[in-house]
Amino acid sequence: MEQPWAVILAAGEGTRMQSAGPKVMHPLCGRPLLWHVLEAARVLTKKQVLVTGRGAALLKDYFGDGYTYVEQAERLGTGHALQQVLPQLPAGGDVLVLCGDTPLLDSEVLGALLADHRRQGAAATVLTAALGNPHGYGRVIRDERGRVQEIVEDRHLRAGQEKINEINTGCYCFAAQALHALLPRLPQNKVTGEYYLTDLLPLLKEAGHRVAAFLTVDAQSALGINDRAQLAVAAARMRERINRRLMLAGVTMLDPETTYLDVDVAVGRDTVLYPHCIFEGQTVVGENCVLGPGLHLVNTAVENDVTCRQGLVIDSSLGAGANIGPYVHIRPGSSIGAETRIGNFVEVKNSSIGKGSKVPHLSYIGDTQMEESVNMGAGSIVVNYDGRRKHLTQIEAGAFVGCNSNLIAPLKIGRGAFIAAGSTITRDVPPGALVVARPQEKVKKDLAKKFLKGRPKKQGEK
Repeated sequence: MEQPWAVILAAGEGTRMQSAGPKVMHPLCGRPLLWHVLEAARVLTKKQVLVTGRGAALLKDYFGDGYTYVEQAERLGTGHALQQVLPQLPAGGDVLVLCGDTPLLDSEVLGALLADHRRQGAAATVLTAALGNPHGYGRVIRDERGRVQEIVEDRHLRAGQEKINEINTGCYCFAAQALHALLPRLPQNKVTGEYYLTDLLPLLKEAGHRVAAFLTVDAQSALGINDRAQLAVAAARMRERINRRLMLAGVTMLDPETTYLDVDVAVGRDTVLYPHCIFEGQTVVGENCVLGPGLHLVNTAVENDVTCRQGLVIDSSLGAGANIGPYVHIRPGSSIGAETRIGNFVEVKNSSIGKGSKVPHLSYIGDTQMEESVNMGAGSIVVNYDGRRKHLTQIEAGAFVGCNSNLIAPLKIGRGAFIAAGSTITRDVPPGALVVARPQEKVKKDLAKKFLKGRPKKQGEK
């Protein structure tokens, strides 16, 4: 059968989020709430229409031209939102109407809803869920034969109806023909002045159409996000899905509950993730890596066989077999080559480190092109900033930079050159040269006491 259309209601104010931005754009595991809904809908539907409100330009900028946008300039309820889309909808077929704040709703549930809708030949099918505490949700009222009679909002419940635990999730499947015929006749609520989509169901029944309900087994997946506390609960649920998928694909997680991976993150098999790993954005990790504990990767490409412990890596790449950490900061624009060693308390910024090079400890490497097999001694610093501009440093293959050396850019260290410890280098160094650039050592006998005046004396000292 022909694929249905999808209409996603994304114009809600989201006042309980206490935010300046649209509710549906709040991030969940690296993507906006609305993105998750669209991903689930795209699998099943031919076309997706977004009903936008405040922040419409922000939505269009993020999601692009692949969707149809209809602005609900005056927000007068869910029924009013769907009325704005009516001229865009096809004359026949089915229409899924979804809420933009239900990120846990997956294509499997939507597919089951659509199949049940068609099996029953319904004009409208409501996705429902059974909750232990249904307070705050509209209740699904059925007759003695289990047929849907109406949906009553929580504040309008009549005596005895508050005990009903089957709730309306706000997601529907409609026959497009029935929408065109009856949606324009939707009554305006006399109390709020709004038009509720739930009030369409009695109109459909009066016109002789069948109204059905599909009860989902996973109640939590269909619930909307109304505040930040619910957002945190949904994020935990989404992380469980992400981690389970990766573990079933061959990734070892020593503690999944402390492993935070965004939805777009990819991790290869036989990689081991220690506790407190946070991988964000478009991070891609290869196979046979050992990562963490306490590792934060953002938009980072990690090749196979990398070991990387405590640290922060942003917008960079780590080559195959690299050994990195602990306590490193690799800043944007850096490329760490294969089989390199980047050790404890090292910062690398906008630099390339060649294959087999070593920066073992206590160094800063900024705006540097380092070739293969270079050794940087402890405390060596690339001085790349003169107060106004950043300058480039080039270190050719096989060079050795001694401990506590300063390389003042712009600078080129030739192939196989040797910089003696404690040197400050301000001019290019020829290949193979030995450079000693440190002040001459002077010894002044018995002068130390002048500088140690006031020091507490030891017992027996004059």
